[in-house]
Amino acid sequence: MFSFFRASLSLVTAIFILVLAPFARVHAENSLKVLTNQKSTDSLDKVSQSAQLDSAPVTSVTQLSDVQQTDWAFQALQSLVERYGCIAGYSDGSFKGDRAITRFEFATGLNACLDKVNQRIDADITQIVNKEDLATLQKLQKEFATELATLRGRVDALETRTEQLEQQRFSTTTKLNGQVIFAATDAFGDASPSGNGDQSNLTFSSRVRLNFDTSFTGQDRLRIRFQASNVVNPTAPGNEARLSFQSGTDANNNVFLSKLEYRFPIGDKVSFLLGTGFNTYFDDADVINPLQSDGNAAISRFGRYSPIFRLGGDTGVGVTFKPNGNLKAEIFYLAGNTNNPSSGLFNGKYGALAQIVFYPNEKDPITKIAFTYVNAYTDNGLGHNTGSIHSNLGGRRVSSNSYGIETNVKISDGFQLGGWVAYTNARALTGEVKGDADIWSWAVTLAFPEQGNLDKGNLGGIIVGMQPKLTGSSADLSGLPPRDPDTGFHIEGFYRYQINDNISITPGLIWLTAPNHNEQNGDIFVGVIRTTFKI
Repeated sequence: MFSFFRASLSLVTAIFILVLAPFARVHAENSLKVLTNQKSTDSLDKVSQSAQLDSAPVTSVTQLSDVQQTDWAFQALQSLVERYGCIAGYSDGSFKGDRAITRFEFATGLNACLDKVNQRIDADITQIVNKEDLATLQKLQKEFATELATLRGRVDALETRTEQLEQQRFSTTTKLNGQVIFAATDAFGDASPSGNGDQSNLTFSSRVRLNFDTSFTGQDRLRIRFQASNVVNPTAPGNEARLSFQSGTDANNNVFLSKLEYRFPIGDKVSFLLGTGFNTYFDDADVINPLQSDGNAAISRFGRYSPIFRLGGDTGVGVTFKPNGNLKAEIFYLAGNTNNPSSGLFNGKYGALAQIVFYPNEKDPITKIAFTYVNAYTDNGLGHNTGSIHSNLGGRRVSSNSYGIETNVKISDGFQLGGWVAYTNARALTGEVKGDADIWSWAVTLAFPEQGNLDKGNLGGIIVGMQPKLTGSSADLSGLPPRDPDTGFHIEGFYRYQINDNISITPGLIWLTAPNHNEQNGDIFVGVIRTTFKI
C-alpha cells in the first residue's frame, strides 16, 4: 500500500544525497543534467551550453563512462537513472560528477524529478497519499520557487530574442568587398589624335576599388567606395577608344571617394537611392544591357550602355516603382557641383531621367524593353564623352532632351540579343546666337553566357554600333559643322575566361572604322587583356 510512497521518499533521499551533500563535501560537487526542455543555468550562456551538452537519456548507470561503483553517490545515481529516468549524460557519454552545481541547476533537476513523482502519483490513484511525504515535496517546491520562476523568465526572454534574430537573420557588421583590375592595352592602326599614324604604345595599368557595405535593416545598403586608378585611354581622333574601366582624369593612383550611396525600400513596391560620387551618371538605373559591367564584361565605354545614361550630374536621388512583375518605373535626378552655393542642387548642371521598363513575361526578368527620357543641362557640352568630338558640343552651355529605346531578349540559356537606339536634341545657349543640334547613336549586343549565368562562368560578348554622331545642327552655331562628314562603326568582341570564383581574364578587341566619324582617319584597333580579381 505504501510501496509507492516509500519509493517517492527514496527518490527525495537520493536527491539530497546526490545534490545537497556536495555543499558539505569538497569532492562531491556533482552536476544534474536532467531530461527537460528548460535550460538550467545562472546565465544565458550556460543555458545555451546545457542545451548543447545534453544527450539522449540513459537507462542504466553503467552507460555513464565516468561513474564507478566505488563512487560515494553511485547508489543515488543508480536510483535516479534506473528507477525514475531523471538523469541524462553529456554528449560524450560522461556524467561529469565533479563539476560544481548552481542553485538554478539544482532547482531544475529537482523540478524534473518531482514531475516524475507527480506522474506516478497521477497514474497510481488507488494508493493513499502519505501527507508527510507530500509536505516534504511541497516544501522543496516552495523553497526553490523563486529560482524556478527566474529561470523560466530568462528562458522565455531567450526564446523571444532567438525568434526575433531568426526572423531578421542580419548583422549590421560592415562587409568589405572590392575589385582589382590589371590591364595590358595597345592601339594600332591610325591611333593618333590627328589621325597621322600610330602614336600609341603598349601600356600596363590598374584600377582598385574597395566597397564598404553596411545594412541596418537587412533590406537596405549603405555603400562607401574608395578608388585608385592609373588607367589612360588609348589615343584617337575622337572619344571612341575610351575604355570601360577608365575613370576620370586622375591617372596617378590617388585614392579618392568615388561613390557614396544609400539604398532602402519603402514597402514591397518602392525603393529609394541617395547617392553622390565621381562621374556617377545614371548607371544605377536599369540600363538593360547585360554586358554593362566594366570589370567583367564590356571593354569599351560605349559598349556598357546607351550614351544618354551619361548625361547629368553625380549627386541626387533615384526612385524605383515596381507595381507588378510586368512593369517598372524609374525616376532619377542628378546634379553637379551641388556643394557650390552659386549653383547648388537646382541651379547648375543636372540631369533628370524618367524610364519605363516592360517585362513581357514576368517569369523572365532578362527579356525586357525600356523607354527612356533624359532632360539635362550642362555648362560645358553634353558630357557623354563618347563618339565624335562635335557630338559632345564641348565649350558651350547646353540644354538637351534625349530619348532612347533599349531592349534585351533571352533567346536561349547561352544566347541573349539586345541593343539600343538613342536620339538627343541639344540647344546651345552660349553667346547671343542660339542653335540646335541633333545627335544619334545605336548598338546591337550579343551575349553568350555559360549556362545562362552572366555573373559566373565564362562569357562571350559582341557589340556592333554607331557611337554618338552629330547628324545636323544650325548653321549659325559658331565652330560647329552642319554635321559629322561620315559614319564610323564600333565593332567590339571579348571573351571572359573565369579561372575561379575570384579571378577572370578577358581578352578583347575594339575595331573603330572612320574614327571621329571621318573617313580621312584610318581604322583603329584597340587590343585589351584585362585581369580582374574579386575581393
